[in-house]
Amino acid sequence: MSDDAGLVPEIEALAEKLGQARASISRRFIGQEKVVDLVLTSLVCGGHGLLIGLPGLGKTRLVDTLSTVMGLNGSRIQFTPDLMPADILGSEVLETAEDGTRAFRFIEGPIFCQLLMADEINRASPRTQSALLQAMQEKEVTVGGQHRTLDKPFHVLATQNPIEQEGTYPLPEAQLDRFLVQIDVEYPDRDTERDIILATTGSEEAQSHQIFSAEELIAAQALLRRMPVGDSVVELILDLVRACRPDDPTAPEQVQRSVSWGPGPRAAQALMMTVRARALLEGRLVPSAEDVLAMAAPVLTHRMALSFAARARGEELSAVIRSVAETVTRVEAAA
Repeated sequence: MSDDAGLVPEIEALAEKLGQARASISRRFIGQEKVVDLVLTSLVCGGHGLLIGLPGLGKTRLVDTLSTVMGLNGSRIQFTPDLMPADILGSEVLETAEDGTRAFRFIEGPIFCQLLMADEINRASPRTQSALLQAMQEKEVTVGGQHRTLDKPFHVLATQNPIEQEGTYPLPEAQLDRFLVQIDVEYPDRDTERDIILATTGSEEAQSHQIFSAEELIAAQALLRRMPVGDSVVELILDLVRACRPDDPTAPEQVQRSVSWGPGPRAAQALMMTVRARALLEGRLVPSAEDVLAMAAPVLTHRMALSFAARARGEELSAVIRSVAETVTRVEAAA
């Protein structure tokens, strides 16, 4: 109990600082509070985010604002079909010194940063997409047979256009699983859109300012892992993840009928981290079942797939996840 009591002031201070970061971001990225919270969640958890949305909804602006507010060295890569792995990772070049000797020198690519925006990641070939796999999981890259450690912290925020799929290469399941959350960026409501056009078409625009430093973000990530999670929430996470697997005996009939493959253990790990972050952003010290319900779709959507028959029937994965989450929660509450 004494350890938990000692955490309280630290958690409260972090929650206040995250509130300041949220307010600073909203000066340049107006509205879309859920999107901002999910992006902050991915950073505080030490993970990566996959932003799904149409062009012009402010995804690039959001990532640029985040690098300022969180005090991170940012970099941007526009993924295209002709992009090569060396364009991301860097390459070795042969240089000749003044005395005539020759040696290879490594020139770092844009991945050597703290916040990488991978714009339209599915435009690049699978060979180039795979260049991010090691970086996203092990936070290092291998070039020329040498392991090179990336800056800390290291986060990838990738974007995808959900409509225009011609000439794209869908991300493989192994890479999708590396993203902590999927963040759906939708059209703003009318009032928000009015605020956007008034704020961004005048002679001056509001500016965000730095709230965190890289060291403070790393400390926040360590503190988040120390937040307690009740046994009931842990069991709910396990029940939810396992219920989304069509071959699991506990899976509802809807999942067995409609889902072709379900989430693995990394999904349960992601839920354990994100429910803590959501509780923190909401100003609470301990996550609850409400946090599990709220994070179910962002964590599970990109880790599952509907069967062909289910898609033909017009079913949507988000509805399946919501139904399973509500059912599991009711069963837990009744028990």
